Amino acid sequence: MERKLHRGTLGTGDIAFFVISAAAPLMILAGVAPYAILVGGIGAPSAYLIAGIVLTVFAVGFTTMSRYVTNAGAFYAYITRGLGRPAGVAAAILALVSYNAVQIGMYGLLGSVAQSTVDSLFGVNIAWPWYALTGVALVWFAGYRSIEFGAKLLAVLMVAESGILVVLAAAILLKGGAHGLDLQSYAPKHVFNGSTSSLMVFAFAAFMGFESTAIYRSEARDPRRTIPRATYIAVAFLGIFYSFIAWTIIQGYGSAEVQAAAAQDTAGLVFAEMTTYVGAWATDVMHLLILSSTLASLLAFHNAINRYTKAVADEGMLPRRLAAIHPRTGSPFVAGGLQTALSVVIVAGFAVAGLDPYLKLMIWVNTPGVIGLVLLQVAVAVAVPVFFRGFRHDEGRWRTVVAPIAAAVGMATALYLMVSKIALLSGTTGFVNVVLVGIVPVVIVVGVLLALWLRSARPSVYANIGAEAPSVEKEPEHAHS
Repeated sequence: MERKLHRGTLGTGDIAFFVISAAAPLMILAGVAPYAILVGGIGAPSAYLIAGIVLTVFAVGFTTMSRYVTNAGAFYAYITRGLGRPAGVAAAILALVSYNAVQIGMYGLLGSVAQSTVDSLFGVNIAWPWYALTGVALVWFAGYRSIEFGAKLLAVLMVAESGILVVLAAAILLKGGAHGLDLQSYAPKHVFNGSTSSLMVFAFAAFMGFESTAIYRSEARDPRRTIPRATYIAVAFLGIFYSFIAWTIIQGYGSAEVQAAAAQDTAGLVFAEMTTYVGAWATDVMHLLILSSTLASLLAFHNAINRYTKAVADEGMLPRRLAAIHPRTGSPFVAGGLQTALSVVIVAGFAVAGLDPYLKLMIWVNTPGVIGLVLLQVAVAVAVPVFFRGFRHDEGRWRTVVAPIAAAVGMATALYLMVSKIALLSGTTGFVNVVLVGIVPVVIVVGVLLALWLRSARPSVYANIGAEAPSVEKEPEHAHS
């Protein structure tokens, strides 16, 4: 069975579309931003901008290291190179769990949104699990097809969901908002106040998956250039777009009135605004595009998970059968089948238990995934300067030391805020939050134990973890044991 992905398939734009689609801008701005405004106030646009700046600084070290580590394992490969194999194996397991948690939880959102949308537009009420499981099947099929098919599909869906938000923003600006336009959202008193930490929780969570650019290294054209460009494009677009659209949403109600409007109807805030400024037809279109936005995000994460699973299986940390590539489509179809089966089991489990698809399936399953991915970003930022200490190179201190350390501090702060304000992410209190946070350290311990077992029972596999040579003259001297 073939085990190599189709090389030279994806350009900068293709990879950027995958990453931006994974973030699901329409879902974030229509579904999450109103709650962020309600909880944190009108400084939300600034919070998205600040998160984008911090992640751009993170991308400096991340993309610099991507030119030297050619392993497609991204997070775990970088952490292995910088912090050693036990940390790398733990990172690999945590990344797989985190990406799966973020992706599978979103089937709850898909089921919930599809049920309400079809009911409101067509008067047909079908239980949410059928929509969610149909989504699982569609995502499997698109992932099974060639990566070129997925890239084209995501490009269309992403342009459509961004387009409807641009239409809303243009209508608000042309009409001068509710009471004229202002820049209060960017005033220091609204950016730095008691609600800032709450806003940062939502802001950083809105960028989940942007780092997955490196996972597509094996299929990228000229990956030394494509991966960094796609990463910067994705982060810059998301940061600016989130901030701008969130600001226009606030202007549509007025800076002084938007929190009260959000309190009255959080879920319908943006939809009501669309009806007022554009028309009921546009609101119906937005409802449908939220479905496509969610599907696009599910597909983008599905593709990333499959490639991550393949990379981990290639190195022997998972059964090598999971690295198999379909001879015709070039997709990691065995990994895709496993991910799909896992999705079916979890969705069906929540459905049989009668749990809410949004408040339980999405929020509870997503939360540990978001925490895990931010923790991995912190670890990568720490690994970068350690990695570059191990050999001679021509990179400057800004790229290899200053930016990574600054990013590590910023991301660690974001992680602290997420854990300390876990109730904002989970929507619940008490023991459930202890479990949701506790999943991450448990996974890390399992990963370290797996590394120790591999070192003693399968030393050849252990020695090869993250061992693909970087493209420098001298091998780094810190492939720790």
